[in-house]
Amino acid sequence: MTTAHLDADVAVVGLGAMGSMSAWRLARAGARVLGFEQFGIAHDRGAAGGESRLFRMAYHEGPEYVPLLRRARELWGELAAASGRELFLPTGCLSIGLPDLPPMVNVRRSVTDHDLEHEVLAHDELASRYPQHRLHDGEIGIHDVAGGMLRPELAVLAAAQQARALGARLHEHTAVRAIEPGDGGVTVVTDEERYRVRRAVVTAGPWTRELVPDVAVTVKPIVLTWFAPADLSAYGPDRFPAFIRDTDGVHLFGCPVLDGMSVKCGYADVREPLPGARDLTRDLPDSALRPLSDAVRRFLPGLHPEPIRHNVYMDGYTADRTAVVGALPAAPSVVVLAGFSGHGFKMAPVFGSIAADLTLEGGTAFDVARMSPSRFDVAV
Repeated sequence: MTTAHLDADVAVVGLGAMGSMSAWRLARAGARVLGFEQFGIAHDRGAAGGESRLFRMAYHEGPEYVPLLRRARELWGELAAASGRELFLPTGCLSIGLPDLPPMVNVRRSVTDHDLEHEVLAHDELASRYPQHRLHDGEIGIHDVAGGMLRPELAVLAAAQQARALGARLHEHTAVRAIEPGDGGVTVVTDEERYRVRRAVVTAGPWTRELVPDVAVTVKPIVLTWFAPADLSAYGPDRFPAFIRDTDGVHLFGCPVLDGMSVKCGYADVREPLPGARDLTRDLPDSALRPLSDAVRRFLPGLHPEPIRHNVYMDGYTADRTAVVGALPAAPSVVVLAGFSGHGFKMAPVFGSIAADLTLEGGTAFDVARMSPSRFDVAV
C-alpha cells in the first residue's frame, strides 16, 4: 500500500472518549486522520456519559497509574483552554474506608510514593468536616486535593471539534463493518466505502468485540442514579467533594450537586454482564435500583433514598480490570484501546496521546507493558 493510494495516515474507529482523544492527539501531531463513529459525536450508548465523572490522582487501583493521571490532568487543562469549555471542576476527591482495606492502602501508596497533595482525615475529623457521610467505626478519609469532576459529553465533543479544527475528517453515523490489515496497511470497511490507511486505532469501547472478536473484553452495564438532598446547600461543590467509598463490600461513588437539584451516585457491579453491547437496555426493574437506594440510605442519610432519575451506560471489562492498550501481535498496524473497566475516562487524554505515540512512533514513554494485548490471544 503506497502513500499515494492512502486515504489517510490513521483511521480511528469509534469516537467516544478514547477515540475522540486519539483523533485530537494524532491530528495535533500532524497525522492525516479519518475517524468513524456509528452514532453521533458525544452519544450516550457507550462508556462516556452520565454528566460527570470522577477524576482522582490518589488511585484505588494502584500507584502505578499516577504518572498517567498527572499527564491526563495536564491534558484536560490543555483541551479546556483550546476548546473554551469548562471540562474539569476542582472539587477534590475524598476516599473513605478502613485504613487497611486494599483500595485505601493503594490510595496511601499513591499519595506517598508520588508526593501528591492530600489530607488524611481521622474518623472524628472526617465526621466533623463532612457530616453528609455516615461513617462506620474506624473509617478514615483521604482527601485528594488534585481530584475533581469531569464533564464527559462535553469532553468528547471538545476533543472531536479540536481534531476537526486540526484537519481530521470525522464520519458520524458511519458504522465500520470490518478492519482488514495487510498489504503494508489497513483497509477499513463501511457500508458505503473501503478506506485505505497506513494504520488503524480501534477505540470502540463496549463494541470492541464486534471488530476484534478475540479481545478478552466483557460488556457490563454501569448504572448511575441521582438523589435529591434535603439541604441542597450541603451538597454543593464547595462543601461536598467528589467521593469514592468502600464499606462492608459496598463500592459507592458520587459527586456534588452540579445540575442544581441532585447528587449523583453509582454502585459498582449492580447488574450482570451483557451478551454484547447491542443487548443494553435502560428499562430497569426496581430490584436493579434497590442496592443503590439501600447504599444511599445507609451512608448518605441527607439524601432522599429513592432516585429521582437513573441512566444506564456500559463499558468493556477485562478479567484483571486492566485495559488493553497496544498493537495487536498478529497485526501490528492495528492499535487497540479497550477494556477500561469503568475507570478509564479520567485518563482518556493521556491514552489518546499514547495511541498517537504507538501509531506514529511505534512506542511510548509511558509504561503500558501490563496493558499489552499479547497477554490475551488477540487477533483481527
